[in-house]
Amino acid sequence: MVTRQFSKSFEKGKSKMSRDVLVGECDVGRGVYAARDFDRGEKILKFTGRRVPRTHAFHSTRDGGNLLQIGRMKYILPEPPGLFVNHSCDPNAGIRGPRTLVAIRPIRAGEEIRFDYSTTMDENLWTMQCFCRTSNCRHIVADFRLLPDPVREQYRVLGVVSPFLLGQSDIRRSRRVRQAYEWSAAD
Repeated sequence: MVTRQFSKSFEKGKSKMSRDVLVGECDVGRGVYAARDFDRGEKILKFTGRRVPRTHAFHSTRDGGNLLQIGRMKYILPEPPGLFVNHSCDPNAGIRGPRTLVAIRPIRAGEEIRFDYSTTMDENLWTMQCFCRTSNCRHIVADFRLLPDPVREQYRVLGVVSPFLLGQSDIRRSRRVRQAYEWSAAD
């Protein structure tokens, strides 16, 4: 989790959710910040962008690391503000469905919004050194199947694993467990 003061100039995002998030400087370049408080489970933004097939040469470029995997062999190049959502091994957000970023815990205005990139990855060809500096940092971002079992299960329970990474039984189990978790948290 990274929180920054609004001391630097911020840019309004160019999406329907622009009143909810801001883009600003952070410890790894640019990041997306909450412009208001978000409750757990609340939609933050929807990733939009042009589709880039796995066979496209863009994957081999330096900017290919900005692609978001949304299905087997399916990617998009996110448009701002989604382009600037950074990774964390201890995220405060996650992706539900192929493109919707939601809060997985309460997020306060001014807090940087980050998700675990591994929850959308199954390509067996790309990794990234992690600079999140959290206490449980894995030091490398890699495919979902390479995450430790307890971490994979936590993301399944929260419902923030891209559907293409789960089998049908995993999807049904994940929904049931997430509903039970949400009901118990409401008590």
